[in-house]
Amino acid sequence: MFDMESSVYSSVTDAVAAAKGAYGRYTELTLNERKEILEHIKNALRPMANKLAAMAVEETGMGNVKDKAQKIRLSIEMTPGVEDLITEVNTGDHGMTLYELSSFGIVCAVQPCTNPCATLISNTIGMLAAGNAIIHCPHPRAVKVSQFLTAIISNAIRTVCGIDNLVVTLHESLMGLTAEVMSHPDVDLVVCTGGSSSLRQAMLSGKKVIGAGPANPVAIVDETADLAKSARDIVQGASFDNNLMCTSEKGIVVVEAAAAPFIYELLKNGVYYVKDEGELQSLLSVAVTEDFVINKKLEGKSADEILKAAGIACSSSVRLIVAETERIHPFAALELLMPLVPLIKAENFDEALEIALELEQGYKHTATIHSESIERLNRAAKKMQTSVFVKNGASLLGIGFDKEGHTSFTIATATGEGTTTARHFARRRRCTLTSGFSIR
Repeated sequence: MFDMESSVYSSVTDAVAAAKGAYGRYTELTLNERKEILEHIKNALRPMANKLAAMAVEETGMGNVKDKAQKIRLSIEMTPGVEDLITEVNTGDHGMTLYELSSFGIVCAVQPCTNPCATLISNTIGMLAAGNAIIHCPHPRAVKVSQFLTAIISNAIRTVCGIDNLVVTLHESLMGLTAEVMSHPDVDLVVCTGGSSSLRQAMLSGKKVIGAGPANPVAIVDETADLAKSARDIVQGASFDNNLMCTSEKGIVVVEAAAAPFIYELLKNGVYYVKDEGELQSLLSVAVTEDFVINKKLEGKSADEILKAAGIACSSSVRLIVAETERIHPFAALELLMPLVPLIKAENFDEALEIALELEQGYKHTATIHSESIERLNRAAKKMQTSVFVKNGASLLGIGFDKEGHTSFTIATATGEGTTTARHFARRRRCTLTSGFSIR
């Protein structure tokens, strides 16, 4: 097996010192050697996907093993490596100007509990591709699986190139320790995929920050859409891993003319539809606390578990709960992180777009639309201004689940990078050479 302790440190000072020493050796390697290291990491992780998924579900108490394993495999296979480090060149009569991407140095990577393994893997591949060393700061609910995963990665690196401590983590997860890593003088970049409190702390670190902000993804369905496909896509995205993905549909806005047939299609796809005021109130009482925050005990639980908690009997297992609400409702305003989403009816497309903007709340994170109108697709994309925008597909397509485009689990809305990859974890440098080097 491998030594779990070699990549886990009890002291921030020791962790940073170890990563700094490893970074010095890593800077001497070529791009081809980086590629070899990344491929070795992927080979080590591929057979571990199911085990990591099971560990994550057991420790966090959220999501399901099948979907988490799928996310982990996606991170391994579809996260870009060194090929993402683009080079730009300008030439003219007086010489050449070269722009290339170089490493930052030591990265403090704050990870979430919702996608602990997929995010850690994706970030690790991108950050190592950019030439950095990494200190992972896991969420308190995912410490053990994060340490185990870090050890696998660290061992793979050591095996292929002999460098130890290029990727390390801490023995426990405390806000104080994370803040200490963020503000350490030898840490050069902070990448925060955690909650709002950790992002605020990162912004105070005085370092370059890449930060993922809050989200409340909304799906628009109009009367021109393929309603059968729209229903399948939305259920797939909103039920995936019990709606823990920050990009998963958290609300639906449907044009009135399409509402009845669309709801019928939802029912055909394993949805429990709630319109009864009594059932709606029962769900509200268990999903949202008196302080107007989500009930953490139901975060990432299955639709069946949520119905049971609400005292609602259902004769068969369901994938998703869809509750018909008004535009002003806790289910519409909060990112529930549960397979429970509101459905709001709109008189026409103009009102649907207006409601969608209201629900998305200007986070500029993720939105989807189902329509056959090119004009409406284009108008919604311009109005919503989200970092991820999916037309006529499940939200999952926005991060590469259809094998198109790259995969990223850090959607940096707060700092503007959007779906981050290796190029975002690097510094853009300019090098000028005078006289010649233009062959035009």
